[in-house]
Amino acid sequence: MAMPLIGDKFPEMEVVTTHGKIKLPDAFAGKWFILFSHPADFTPVCTTEFVAFAKRYEDFKKLNTELIGLSVDSTWSHIKWTEWIKENLGVEIPFPIIADPRGFVAEKLGLLHTASATHTVRAVFIVDPNGVIRAILYYPAELGRNMDELLRMVKGFQVSDKYGVALPANWPNNEIIGENVIVPPASTVEEAAERPKKYKCFDWWLCYKSVPEEEAEEARKFLERVAKPKSGQ
Repeated sequence: MAMPLIGDKFPEMEVVTTHGKIKLPDAFAGKWFILFSHPADFTPVCTTEFVAFAKRYEDFKKLNTELIGLSVDSTWSHIKWTEWIKENLGVEIPFPIIADPRGFVAEKLGLLHTASATHTVRAVFIVDPNGVIRAILYYPAELGRNMDELLRMVKGFQVSDKYGVALPANWPNNEIIGENVIVPPASTVEEAAERPKKYKCFDWWLCYKSVPEEEAEEARKFLERVAKPKSGQ
């Protein structure tokens, strides 16, 4: 079975989770959602990730985004692990976790790689309100994910969709154009000639514009706030 790619519809499936049975992507219709897989419960890096996701859960919700985890462990293992996290680290896991002990979901999503035939890779699917996969990220077992970057990505997708633009590196703090956004390239000779008259340009193929000041300021403040250390909260 071919794994889904960016731009594909998220595969329809019914999954068993710690919050009961859920139909994907229908359960999150009208919302963004992030499905993230982890190699196994009761592992050190995954434990730190779940705490980090939980501490930023309200920030994701402010972006109309839900979270759902996945590994090849059973529901009972997930429940016991989240109990351990709450009892020992003082953090409650508010989002569902998919149980996939036979690896059917992992196989359908292409999450069983050569590193292990039995443990899911550390992956992230960002899915938009129409059920379309907008981003796929893979991480090795030894490297935990950066939750603030996932928040930046969702916020960036929302700005891109709203204004029909692309976003530069490190937006909204880009080294060249700051909080501005990139205008899609010209597709005709006439359009290329008009570009410098309509936008700020380094050349006709690299033009940019501003988004409403309140949009950029909101994004900057939001991302600065969520990037602050969450320890002790």
